Amino acid sequence: MSDKQQNPRRRYSSPVVDGVGKSASRAMLRAVGFTDADFTKPQVGIASTWSQVTPCNSHIDGLAEEASAGADGAGGKGVIFNTITISDGIANGTEGMKYSLVSREVIADSIETVAGCEGFDGLVAIGGCDKNMPGCMMGLARLNRPSVFVYGGTILPGENHTDIVSVFEAVGAHSRGDLDLIELKQIEETAIPGPGSCGGMYTANTMASAIEALGMSLPGSSAQNAVSQAKRDDCRAAGGAVLELLERDIKPSDIMTREAFENAITVVIALGGSTNAVLHLVAMANTIGVPLSIEDFTEIGRRVPVVADLRPSGHYMMSELVEIGGIQPLMKTLLDAGLLHGDCLTVTGKTLAENLAGVAPYPEGQKIIAPLDAPFKAESHLRILYGNLAPEGAVAKITGKEGTRFTGSARVFGSEEEAQARINDGTVVAGDVIVIRYEGPRGGPGMREMLTPTSAIMGRGLGSEVALITDGRFSGGSHGFVVGHISPEAFDGGPIALVQDGDEITIDAEADTIDVHVSNEELMRRRAAWQQPKPRYARGVLAKYAKMVSSASNGAVTDLPE
Repeated sequence: MSDKQQNPRRRYSSPVVDGVGKSASRAMLRAVGFTDADFTKPQVGIASTWSQVTPCNSHIDGLAEEASAGADGAGGKGVIFNTITISDGIANGTEGMKYSLVSREVIADSIETVAGCEGFDGLVAIGGCDKNMPGCMMGLARLNRPSVFVYGGTILPGENHTDIVSVFEAVGAHSRGDLDLIELKQIEETAIPGPGSCGGMYTANTMASAIEALGMSLPGSSAQNAVSQAKRDDCRAAGGAVLELLERDIKPSDIMTREAFENAITVVIALGGSTNAVLHLVAMANTIGVPLSIEDFTEIGRRVPVVADLRPSGHYMMSELVEIGGIQPLMKTLLDAGLLHGDCLTVTGKTLAENLAGVAPYPEGQKIIAPLDAPFKAESHLRILYGNLAPEGAVAKITGKEGTRFTGSARVFGSEEEAQARINDGTVVAGDVIVIRYEGPRGGPGMREMLTPTSAIMGRGLGSEVALITDGRFSGGSHGFVVGHISPEAFDGGPIALVQDGDEITIDAEADTIDVHVSNEELMRRRAAWQQPKPRYARGVLAKYAKMVSSASNGAVTDLPE
C-alpha cells in the first residue's frame, strides 16, 4: 500500500507490520495472538498500571481486559502492556517515599517508550493511584495520539466510615494516649476493605476529577467505585472511544487546551481537592505545551468557591458522592454559572457543554455538595503564597477551619523523620511553625509527602495549634495549617534553608504571604555562611532525577525545555 493509500487510522502501526519487509514483525505478533485480520486493524495500546503493590491498582488487570475488548469490538486490536506503580500509602514516612514523585516521570517515560517503539495508533491508559494518573497523562501528552484516560475507581469505606487517613491519624492518637494498641489494630484491620483508590478527595480522586473535567476521560469515569459494573463498562467504552477518536483524528493536543486546564482547576477548587493538583496540572500543561503557572490557581480561585464537604477537611467520601451522581451535576452547575468553558472538546468527540446537556441535578436533601451561593468557602482553599520565605511561591491548603493566619516560632528539622520523632515525643508544642526542609525535588530528592507528620499532628490534637511548612509536599489526605512546595527549595539555597529555631514566621492566607521576621541583613549574613549539602544519592534513579528535575513551581518535571 502506498503512503497516499495508507489508512490514517493506522499511521503508526502500518510501518511496523505492513509489507513483505515486515514479515518478522508479524511473526512475533502472531505468537502473542495476532491473526491475519488483526494486521489490518488500528492497534490500541492499553497501558495498565496493574500491580499487587497497592489496593489502588490491584484490580486494574481486569479493567485492562475490558478496555482491550472494547477496542477489539470497535474494529481495533487491543494490546495490553504494563507500567509501574508505587504506593504512597505504604511508603509514607520512609526513605522509600522519595521514589513517589519520581515514579510519575518513570511512568510517563515508559508509556512513551512502549507506544513509541511498538507503533500503537491510539491508547487507553488506566491509572488508580496518585502518581500514575498524571504520569499516564504526561505519557499520552508526549505521544499526542488519540487517547482516553480511565480512572481505576474509588475504594469503599472501611468499618465505621474509616479510610487510610484514619489509620495514620490513629497512630497519632495512640502516641497521645487516646487509643490503645487493640483499638489501633482494629482500625488497621478494617479501614481498607478491598481494591480502589483512597476514599476521600485526596490526590487520586482529585486528579481523576481534574482529568474528567479536562475532557480526557469519558463522562462519569472519575466517580465510580473500583469494583462495579459501571467501572467495567467505562473501560469497555473507553476502548471503543479511541477508535472514534482515530476516525476523527482527535488528539490530546486538541482537548488539553488552556481553557480545558482552567476547567480542571475550577473543578479541583470546587471539590476542595489536593495541593498535588497544582504540581501535576502544571506538569501536564507543560508537557502538552500549554502555558499554565501556579498564579493561575490564584486567579481562578478568586471566583470559584469550595462547595464539597469531602474528606480530609470535610465529612464524606468519594463513594458517597458516587451515590448521588458524581461530579457531573456539579460540573453542570458550574457551567450554568459561567464558571466552565463549555466549548472545550472532549474524548467523546463532543464539547463539554454537549456532554452535560442532559445531566440531572443532585437529589433533593443531599448534603455533600453545597449550592454555589452558600459554599463552605467563598474562595479557593488552594492558596499560592509569596514572601521572603518563598520568592518563587508556595502552595497552601487552607480550608478556613484552621483559620487563615498563623504566626508562630520556627522549629526547624532537616528531614521528615526528624520532625516525626519530635512530634511523637511531645517536643513540638502549640504555637510552633514546624519547618521541614531539604525534602524538595532535588534535595530529598523526590519531594516526599508529609502525610505521616500531618496525621501525627492531627492525632495529637494540634491541628489548629501548629503550622507546618516544607519544601516537600503534602498528601491529599493532609489537613491542618500546612504550606508546601516552598520554592526555591533549601537544597538550592532558598530562604527556607536560612531559617533558625525561634525565628518568628507568619503565614497569611488572606494576603497570600509567607514571611520570616528576620532582617534582610541577617538573612544575608546567614546566606554567606550557608553551604549546599552533598546530594543524598550518587547513582541510580534518584540521583538522575535530582540532576534533571525542575523547581516545584514548574511542576517538578524532568524534561523542561531549555
